[in-house]
Amino acid sequence: MITTLFAVIGTLLGSIVTGTFQHLAAGRAERAAAAEQLRRDRLDAVTTLASAGSDHRRALWMRGEARLRGAGDDELAELRAKSHLTRSAITRPLVALRLLVPDPTVHATAQAMVVATYDMVDAATSIEELTAAQDTARTAHDRFIEAAAAYFDAHTRP
Repeated sequence: MITTLFAVIGTLLGSIVTGTFQHLAAGRAERAAAAEQLRRDRLDAVTTLASAGSDHRRALWMRGEARLRGAGDDELAELRAKSHLTRSAITRPLVALRLLVPDPTVHATAQAMVVATYDMVDAATSIEELTAAQDTARTAHDRFIEAAAAYFDAHTRP
């Protein structure tokens, strides 16, 4: 009788221990999956913002170059409309980046990239000034990418 009682107690304790280990393992797997999803979301915010910044810089270059060469009103209106679309495409990834990446250096370099790109609109009274503004925006873009890469390097090591 005592042997049977010990066997039942042992079986119950074994089930409890096994269940506890399975629960802990499942929790670790869920946390790992959530961390990986967050990393992907952060990477998507960075890459989408960098791409949108490049698209807007290109649109502003085309708009500025057309204005400087004396393009017609229709062409300028079309290029202005395109640049408005590329500017609005910056908003979502910039907000996502600010919400998902808790690094002030990444925030500051992203903002600097966006501002340097926006500054291309008013910076040019000559092709040389437009080129200089584009170079400044491109440099700000590269600094943003470097800051984001440093953040990912520091926060995604195994």
